[in-house]
Amino acid sequence: MTEPDATGFPVPPAAMTDLYELTMAAGYWKLGRTDDQAIFTLFFRHVPFGGGFTLAAGLARVIAFLEAFRFTAPELTHLEGLRGNDDRPLFEAAFLDYLDQLRLTVDVDGIPEGTVVFPYEPLVRVRGSLPQAQLLESALLNLVNYPTLAATKAAHVVLAAGGAPVMEFGLRRAQGPDGALTASRAAYLGGCNGTSNVQASRVFGIPVMGTHAHSWVLSFADERTAFDAWAEVMPGNAVLLVDTFATEQGIANAIETGLRMRERGQRLAGIRLDSGDLAYLSVRAREMLDAAGLSDVRVVASNDLDPETIVSLQAQGARIDSWGVGTKLVTCYDQPALGGVYKLTAIRAAGDEGWRTPVKVSADTAKITVPGQLAVRRFYDAEHMARADMIRDELAEDDGSRVIVDPIDSHHRLTVDAAWESRELTVPVFRAGERVYDPPTLDASRDLAHRELGTLHPAILRQLRPHWYPAGLEWGLHTRRESLIDAALDREGGAV
Repeated sequence: MTEPDATGFPVPPAAMTDLYELTMAAGYWKLGRTDDQAIFTLFFRHVPFGGGFTLAAGLARVIAFLEAFRFTAPELTHLEGLRGNDDRPLFEAAFLDYLDQLRLTVDVDGIPEGTVVFPYEPLVRVRGSLPQAQLLESALLNLVNYPTLAATKAAHVVLAAGGAPVMEFGLRRAQGPDGALTASRAAYLGGCNGTSNVQASRVFGIPVMGTHAHSWVLSFADERTAFDAWAEVMPGNAVLLVDTFATEQGIANAIETGLRMRERGQRLAGIRLDSGDLAYLSVRAREMLDAAGLSDVRVVASNDLDPETIVSLQAQGARIDSWGVGTKLVTCYDQPALGGVYKLTAIRAAGDEGWRTPVKVSADTAKITVPGQLAVRRFYDAEHMARADMIRDELAEDDGSRVIVDPIDSHHRLTVDAAWESRELTVPVFRAGERVYDPPTLDASRDLAHRELGTLHPAILRQLRPHWYPAGLEWGLHTRRESLIDAALDREGGAV
């Protein structure tokens, strides 16, 4: 890894890739195909967590990676030492020279971070030299898949909280330091109000939150002394963890500390519940605090929370003012991978004028690719509510069709209302290897995510059996795809 880039992350090296990207690139080079042009599309096939939407994330890191893309001398030395099954060098010296001189000249388009997206939509699209575009596959997937997943999970948590503040505090449970930073950034983008991760606060400017742990209480002779000591050393950050021993007694002890703080002109900010029956205990805590005249003291809850638990607690009448969510957010506990893929969707041999748009055919309908130079057009009604997304092929002439077809179930169709307005989601990011897009700040992307979610019908936002949002192929693209599938099967003599 190199020094941190403008996003606050170390920039991954060019060699952060799977071996087959390099062996394929070597094959293209050896066959004289370095001037062949290709279009690759990065997309996902299924909305994660059983929900109705996904939040795009990761484009800022993609930009930093592409701007710094170089094969360094140590990386090339490592590749030089790799051996094949015949114990001969895996890569020819001339190919390594090619990598040494390689500078990206590709065009890249993407969907801005914080945008609501749906299956088969091109989160990132790369067009250019076949070997160059191929070499980017694994890194781009790594940089987009997890942050998109984590931002989406955070959005579900925040929606479940119903406007109450949510703090992400999953550092200790995240998959390594980079995973923790990625999770903190993605969680903030998805709507969390802050993080416990001090490094994430430093590099991203995310509000940092947190007070004390059970170990603070256990380090004193008793809980009352521990609470009073905390109020003395951190009067401006006094949220007391009350469940080290007996929770209701802990609440009572916190109230005594809070009253003493008020006499000194200070304020107990809150108490935190981290175990037990959170619904009952939060109601009891609210009653006790209000009876003591401490109605301004917040009740904070944590303890392996997820959207389902938060919704259930609220349905039980819990009196919780803010939520701390860690493990099940940063690990994306119920679905640890987005499943994004990077597929060749168009190819043009050097010297040819036209593009060939092959399709990958599969018995698994979801794995059949969508050909072309894909872009997304979103339609809005008069109230500016998002109503449908049309995936279209920019290589084909726009025939004005307003019918969209589900990529998996062709009987699932929608005709776009002629009165709906539209906008293009895909934006130019690089042209001929030069960046032409200035990524927004994290706060701006977070604001965009909030606005984007506000354009969806509430039935789409719910996590349990959400309503279907129409996102599909433009009619002409659908019919071309079907023809290409039939032609591929006839040509290859196979059956699906």
